[in-house]
Amino acid sequence: QVQLVESGGGLVQAGGSLRLSCAASERTFSCYAMGWFRQAPGKEREFVATIRCRGGNKYSSDSVKGRFTISRDNAKNTVYLQMNSLKPEDTAVYYCAAALSGDPTQSRDYAYWGQGTQVTVSS
Repeated sequence: QVQLVESGGGLVQAGGSLRLSCAASERTFSCYAMGWFRQAPGKEREFVATIRCRGGNKYSSDSVKGRFTISRDNAKNTVYLQMNSLKPEDTAVYYCAAALSGDPTQSRDYAYWGQGTQVTVSS
């Protein structure tokens, strides 16, 4: 069982930056693909970014490409999401998730989820 704990959310003005962190309990963390998803009120959960196990390939959604960067530190069992040039439409609860297989852009293929952290971007 992998436990994931997100932190770093908060209130920021448009154009600002935040860095989210997700700490994993599992010592085999490096074997998992990690992803960030978000869910705004009244909307479905959407894919934001993913990074392969051992810090391999990264992929992000078109809506955040060029603004958000995913990274991981396997020595610290932690994955990060650096968010720059934030927009009001980025407001959502952000979740990190861990997967051993499947399509890393699809939430259904993630086995473990954190509790989420709120990001609010004011205009």
